[in-house]
Order: sequence, then C-alpha cells, then structure tokens
Amino acid sequence: MIRIDAHQHYWSLRRGDYAWLTPRETGLYRDFEPEHLSQDLAQCGIRATVSVQAAPTEAESRFLFDLSVRHPSIAGIVGWVDFEADDVAERINSLVRDGRGMLKGLRPMVQDIGDPGWLDRRGLDAAFEAMILHDLAFDALVTPTHLGAIGRRLRRHPQLRAILDHAGKPDIGGANLEAWAAQIGELARETRVFCKLSGLLTQAGRGARIDEIDAAAARVFECFGVERLIWGSDWPVVTLRATYREWLQMSLELVRRHAPGGEDAIFGANAVDFYRLEVAAESA
Repeated sequence: MIRIDAHQHYWSLRRGDYAWLTPRETGLYRDFEPEHLSQDLAQCGIRATVSVQAAPTEAESRFLFDLSVRHPSIAGIVGWVDFEADDVAERINSLVRDGRGMLKGLRPMVQDIGDPGWLDRRGLDAAFEAMILHDLAFDALVTPTHLGAIGRRLRRHPQLRAILDHAGKPDIGGANLEAWAAQIGELARETRVFCKLSGLLTQAGRGARIDEIDAAAARVFECFGVERLIWGSDWPVVTLRATYREWLQMSLELVRRHAPGGEDAIFGANAVDFYRLEVAAESA
C-alpha cells in the first residue's frame, strides 16, 4: 500500500505573512518545516505528502514550491491566489508555470472570510473556470455555515474537482452536529465533492479520543464512502491534540470500524488519483 498524507502544512515565522499565527497560538507559534516532520513520515510509512497553504499570499505558494525542490517527500502543493483579483486567470497561470507540475490545487481561506455567502459571488467565476482549465483541485476550507454556498458553487461548475477539508469542521460535541450531518449528506448526494478524513480531533475538545469523534466520523463514511474519502494528518495543527502516529492509528481504527477493506483507497490511492500525484509504486 502506498500511504499518502494528503493534508499537512509547513511554515516559517520569519516569512511574516501568517496573520492568524500569533504568540497566542501556543504550540504552533514556531517554525514547522520538512526536517521537523521527516521522522514521523518515516516511522509511519508515509511515502509522500500534499503540502497545503497556510497564508493568504502567492509568495507562500512559491515558498512551498521551493521546499518541494529540496524535499522529494512533497508530492503536491495546494496553494493560494486572490480569487477576486481582476487578473486572477493570469495569476493562476503564473503559479502553474512556476510550480512546474507541483501545483495540484488552490485554497482560499473561506473560513476566515466574513461573508458566509462569499463562494456564491459571480466575481469568483473566472477563478474557478481557470482552475478547471488547468485541472486544479479546489480545497474547501469551510465551516458548516458555508456548506450551502459551496454546494451552489459546485453545481455551477460540475467539472470542478473539489474536496472538503476537515469534513467541513463539525462542532463535535456541540448543539449543531445534526445540522452539519444533514448538510454534508445533501452535499455528498448532489455533488461529486470528496472529503478529507482530517481535522476531526482538533474540532473536539482537549483530551478527546476516538470515541468522542466516532459519531462524526461515522457520518463522513456514510456520506462519502470509501471512494470519496482521503486521509490527511493536518500536521502540525493535529499536535494540539495528539501525536502524528496517534492520529494515524485512530484514523486506521475508524476505517476498520466504518469501511473495512478501505485502507488502500483512503490512505493512498484516492489521494494519488484526486490530486494527480506522481508517486512511484513500491519496488517488489
């Protein structure tokens, strides 16, 4: 089995464009670069990763491109572009060119945008059309308040490959879990969106373990099945709740509970297909 981590981050504080990352983010306010993850990848048998943007700048996307040149464990990058820019198509073309095959998708930080209907704006059409033209995936960093808008966006662009980051960030243990469960059910039925098995532990309270996230995970498996689920660590954010290995082991157990036999697809094959990754098969 080829094991892929389809959602992790790298950042360097000296770059200075991570507005959300302040000293108040205890445990995350330091550099996290490939050398800090390499031991976990090796010990957990992770062949490659998809490195996802953490700052709303094109400069950070190019920072990740540079890392990928020096660190072959990075098989793909999900970058950022200003979706509202008048020249967004040209900007995307430039990122594709500079990425030299490494740019696999784009991710606006929708969760941080005040307007819950932002994804509905007609002014974003050019960005999504350019993504389709370049066969780029759309990583949807959203909360439950955005699920209706993302559904309408995907129905407007049926050719767009899209994936829901962190299962749409359900409020695990909160009062609105049933509403989230209904919304992702509708989204899964009416669109071809994929979903990441990632971030659930972070959405739960401190000290939460597998039983606290099991109900939300069960809903994700029910809605998306083996065919449209992809595992990601969300490292280093996951370290606020568990080690890399602990989250991997929890995830494997969730698959055994809810989708036995689905390990190869969820932990590798789906990511390779969805993100168009070039990962060599293991030698015999």
